Amino acid sequence: MSEVCLRRRVWLFDLDNTLHDASSHVFPELKRTMTEYVQRELRVDAAEAERLRRKYFERYGATLLGLVRHHGVRAAHFLHDTHQLPELARHVRGQGLDLAAIRRWPGRKFILTNAPRAYALRVLQLLGIEGLFEAVLSIEDMRMFGQLRPKPDARMLRRVAVRLRVRPGQCTLVEDTLVHQKAARRVGMRTVWMQGFARAGAAAHPGGAGPQRWCRRPGYVDQRVRRLADLLPRR
Repeated sequence: MSEVCLRRRVWLFDLDNTLHDASSHVFPELKRTMTEYVQRELRVDAAEAERLRRKYFERYGATLLGLVRHHGVRAAHFLHDTHQLPELARHVRGQGLDLAAIRRWPGRKFILTNAPRAYALRVLQLLGIEGLFEAVLSIEDMRMFGQLRPKPDARMLRRVAVRLRVRPGQCTLVEDTLVHQKAARRVGMRTVWMQGFARAGAAAHPGGAGPQRWCRRPGYVDQRVRRLADLLPRR
């Protein structure tokens, strides 16, 4: 893609395993904290808590949605409790070349993450790139008709484009998660599959997702890269 085309685009960057390595610390910790939350709040044993965490992730795309729908859990309480991550500052790291590329990235740039806002802002600050994005669109911004609609909800993705006053076709979603990209393509967005961090730590994903065919590019993915810097035209 030429630099002129890049400047005309709206870039929606995922956060975990797209801008930083979440597999080495964040995802294992979220697995633990979410399972402990389910065990404590629903008063079940550890095995049942793990089963429910995985079940709701696989069914709804986010454990939180299942807990809200079936158990009346308050979303804000779950998000605050599970994303404390006191050791986060010691473990957040991104690709130096990618972070440098984002600093000179043409076009409008936004964060679009299913993570809570407070956590997303912490990560961006630790990476030193918090001032490079027009806005952070977190899970708190993904409420429609009184309900949370995080990625991969296609209606929410259309609404994001409306909110930014652009056509979906002007947007590119940069993600490590294929199901999110599939939904983005359904509404007309371009898609980039960022594999660098996710490929190295697929087993650590809090949803317990199985292995993916990393060398195969699905039809709904426009590009797959291991480094974001590879998306920029060489000078």
